[in-house]
Amino acid sequence: LRYFEKHVDAAALSLNTSTAWTDGEEFGFGAEIGISTQKLHARGPMGLPELTSTKWVLTGEGQTRP
Repeated sequence: LRYFEKHVDAAALSLNTSTAWTDGEEFGFGAEIGISTQKLHARGPMGLPELTSTKWVLTGEGQTRP
């Protein structure tokens, strides 16, 4: 799994857990935010913060959301 985790090109990666955990509330952004499916969503002049992206890796043991 570590090789897969390192080499897959994705903004959010779920390993042995439900993708239902991938939402704004679980990531601490608030419950009702718009989720962009693109890795780079900046517009206008861009500096280093706008050109970098975060890779979220969720690991578990088969948990599901109620």
